[in-house]
Amino acid sequence: MENIRLCDFQDKQIHFIGIGGSSMSGLAELLIGQGYRVRGDDRVESHSTEKLRREGVQIIIGHAAENVHGADLVVYTAAIAEDNVERQECVRLSIPQMERAELLGQLAAEFARSIAVCGTHGKTTSTSMLATVLLDAGLDPTIHIGGEMDRIGGSVHSGRGDTFLTEACEFKASFLTLHPTLALVLNIDADHLDFYRDIQHIEDTFAVFLNQIVPGGAAILCGDNARALSMAQRIAAPSVTYGLDNPACDYTATDISHDDAMCFSFTPMERGVALPRVTLHVPGHHNALNALGVLALCRRLGLDGADIARGLAAFAGAHRRFELTAVAEGVRLYHDYGHNPAEFRSVIPLADAVAGDHHLFVVCQPHTYSRTKLLFNDYLTCFTGADTVLITDIFAAREKDPGDIHATMLVNALQSHSVPAVYTPDFDACEAYLRAHWRPGDVVITLGCGNINLLNDQLNR
Repeated sequence: MENIRLCDFQDKQIHFIGIGGSSMSGLAELLIGQGYRVRGDDRVESHSTEKLRREGVQIIIGHAAENVHGADLVVYTAAIAEDNVERQECVRLSIPQMERAELLGQLAAEFARSIAVCGTHGKTTSTSMLATVLLDAGLDPTIHIGGEMDRIGGSVHSGRGDTFLTEACEFKASFLTLHPTLALVLNIDADHLDFYRDIQHIEDTFAVFLNQIVPGGAAILCGDNARALSMAQRIAAPSVTYGLDNPACDYTATDISHDDAMCFSFTPMERGVALPRVTLHVPGHHNALNALGVLALCRRLGLDGADIARGLAAFAGAHRRFELTAVAEGVRLYHDYGHNPAEFRSVIPLADAVAGDHHLFVVCQPHTYSRTKLLFNDYLTCFTGADTVLITDIFAAREKDPGDIHATMLVNALQSHSVPAVYTPDFDACEAYLRAHWRPGDVVITLGCGNINLLNDQLNR
């Protein structure tokens, strides 16, 4: 790969292929804030493209070879293959290309401290939670997350401090461009098996990433996840552990409780010494675990326990993470970005608690053919608590239909396992079914990282 330095393009034109993506749009904003000239394109219009256009960024809808004409540097995501017409045109015209993760790595390297939040699940919420604590503590970090939070008005924040905070995504091993000072490892589970050979390959890649922690840094490992905890034996950097269920960890919790909304409170213990009590205003046992990990990392930074507790209490959540989007005809509409069975198991109980004695409709948009095939059996046991499960057509994302997997196969298998599943191929079919069956007080939650969140908008018209 040619050695491309972002700093060499300060006064030149940078073109983003897929600029509407959550990470890409955020990176574009960070570059604009540093004075770079940015433009881009995407397949469809979105909230992100509209926001960038309002900020004066030239946005083209649709991919075409001529889109890259006049560009001095082209940035693309790992989901944009080499045979993409724009990337092919870059080759023909000898326009330098940089993958999104490399750009992120170069930005992070400019800061004295770099914090990376990694794991198969929970990165956006935990990064947003950590961002809130750091902002409230006055560190004013530069922030890059894969979702949006109201506190920073989007997915990025250009801070004045010496700290860079980012999600570190394992998809196609893209986090290997990062060399963090601190890395928070939430969990390591099977996912992205269209890229990784198996779970061992995933573990090995996490170990490579964690061995890139800079001298003097540390890894913060979740002791409730066996694979994350195993990293302590595979890396050179020192490790700090945390866990709600593992009493051997450095950071544990006592007096754990929750309110009717499933928002947890606990007293954190730092190697047996009590710290100020934490009360969360986001629901779920998994978020209590995330909060304990954030606390452990913040203590490594030297933050006071009371300041950390105040920051955690102030965290109001990230968009598309168990988010109440509207109430339509007396029915509460929620959305969650979760896109594999392990994430469904965390969020469906929350929706079930909210629904109470009312009916809970879960609308699942399976994400990618490969994930649906590889995790097929896990889908059959992850909808506990749902009264009705609607399954849409599979969201292809970056993949082509292989012809050997279809949403109806999942529906039939769910029904054979006594799960009340219904095939509703598109949004209109979902809407028709829901309006025919829901009653005031019921709850609908849409699940997926494709475009299923748009169904919530459609239901609220």
